[in-house]
Amino acid sequence: MVPFDAHAPADLAEPLLKLRPHGAEADEWVATEVPVALTVNEVSQAVMLATPADLEDFALGFALSEGWIGARHDLLDVEITQQATGIELALRVTAAREQQLKARRRLLAGRTGCGLCGLESLAQVGAVQPAPVQAPTLLPGALDRALAALAPAQVMNARCGGLHAAAWCSLAGELVLAREDIGRHNALDKLCGALARRGNDPRSGFVLMSSRASFELVHKTAMAGVGLLACMSAPSSLAIETAQRLGLQLWAFVREGRATRYA
Repeated sequence: MVPFDAHAPADLAEPLLKLRPHGAEADEWVATEVPVALTVNEVSQAVMLATPADLEDFALGFALSEGWIGARHDLLDVEITQQATGIELALRVTAAREQQLKARRRLLAGRTGCGLCGLESLAQVGAVQPAPVQAPTLLPGALDRALAALAPAQVMNARCGGLHAAAWCSLAGELVLAREDIGRHNALDKLCGALARRGNDPRSGFVLMSSRASFELVHKTAMAGVGLLACMSAPSSLAIETAQRLGLQLWAFVREGRATRYA
């Protein structure tokens, strides 16, 4: 049995806030959403709205999915600083990666997760393309087992009901890693960062998401070298087309007793 890796503690800010709504008789927990600015070698690159937990995983995963770095060792350090209006993740990368990034800088301020926001022209759409991936072979019942394990792994969502989850599962359906965030794409970046930090073989498992299957989730999954993405809700047309082009196996409407394979 593969041991489940629980969430890391919050970095600086609390990922959940307790408050009492007007007229309510009891407190409730609410997901924290804060601006998170990412800089690379002191140059501003992106500002995301995210839940302040597992931020080192987020920095590494986002840098990999955006093509800022090509491997974990390209990221030398991450400094996390609480600012007046949010949190700054100051990434320090190798000189070679810094030069490549300067040649292909993307303006991503205010990005919400469409995967294309901030590009300056249609010509830049294909600037960062994942390599084709190899779809793995799941053991019988793997999706059902992974789905059953997902809700217990959503530790913070169980308290507030407002977070998405991204999980890394073995080909037998054992849930190994899970990360949560108010944004589904942020949750996947955190998961991919955690996988890279642990050195997991991306071909040895698959990603399960609590959300719909969007283009960006397919893109990020493939950038991580993972060949299968399973989502609990519906896919988009571009997600299906992208999965087919990359050789990624895409499952959606993954519910108890059913799932639909699109690519």
